[in-house]
Amino acid sequence: MIAYIKGKVAEILEDRVILEAGAMGYNLFMPMASAEAVLKRGDEVKLYTHLHVREDVMQLFGFLTKDDLHTFQLLLGVNGIGPKAALGILSGLTADELRFAVLSEDVKTISKAPGVGKKTAQKLILELKDKMDLQEAFDLKTQHVQEAQGDMADLSDARKEAVEALTALGYSGADALKAVKRVEMTSGMDVETLLKAALKNLF
Repeated sequence: MIAYIKGKVAEILEDRVILEAGAMGYNLFMPMASAEAVLKRGDEVKLYTHLHVREDVMQLFGFLTKDDLHTFQLLLGVNGIGPKAALGILSGLTADELRFAVLSEDVKTISKAPGVGKKTAQKLILELKDKMDLQEAFDLKTQHVQEAQGDMADLSDARKEAVEALTALGYSGADALKAVKRVEMTSGMDVETLLKAALKNLF
């Protein structure tokens, strides 16, 4: 029904983002871990959407990429997993991490996602494994790494050093890049100050 909404971030709340577009404000429920790492008030953004309809409620879900939207819809197809649980999984794991965990039958990793126990993780693997392809998983991961490297090329030297420092501390390149990009650079800000500010965005 609605493929995507393009507009300005009006508010970032605990469980959703309010996106202002065409003189209307849309409540978009999102994986907030990724939303808070990337978005801030006033940002112009394009969010891919999924409309979830029940007898008593209609909810709109938003995602930063088509891949996240597709993964969310795959999760909804798993018996017993509703929108809230699917969002929790995508808040705890990236789409890439989830694909590799499913394909390698890594129950432990999937169980780390909020609200997912061992039995749910096993059911998720059982129902999704045949819907995922290992070569496609590698191709998508490579694509995402290349996109992140492209983003790195646009960063200042201080930001690049901060990203490298965070990855050396064990954070993923994508998380490090998001955290550093969220820091508002001020005149004379050095790498150490930038790094401390970026670390706050990771907690």
